[in-house]
Amino acid sequence: MSEVSIYHNPRCSKSRQTLALLEEKGIQPTVIEYLKESLTADDIKDLLSKLGFVSARELMRSKEDAYQELQLKDEHDEDKLIEAMLAHRKLIERPIVVKGSQARLGRPPEAVEEIL
Repeated sequence: MSEVSIYHNPRCSKSRQTLALLEEKGIQPTVIEYLKESLTADDIKDLLSKLGFVSARELMRSKEDAYQELQLKDEHDEDKLIEAMLAHRKLIERPIVVKGSQARLGRPPEAVEEIL
């Protein structure tokens, strides 16, 4: 059985609900507090691939202040979008649950059940 990880923000209710759902299913995931832990561009690219996303924009929280301030709506360079997420981690959508070669956003939390 593949190990399960969750990119988690303990202040986010959806993230807490998704973690609770995993635990209710008897899964003790590796918890990655992505706002505190180091992430690289390759980490983001790997998540994008596992999520099946075509653009980094799909993993971005467009309602965050930094998204507006950095004028990311008009940015089309994927590397610059990833750089923005690394510099402003709150831009990364959460929670993300990873199992093997697949990942799902926990929005809603039940969406992660597809890969469990």
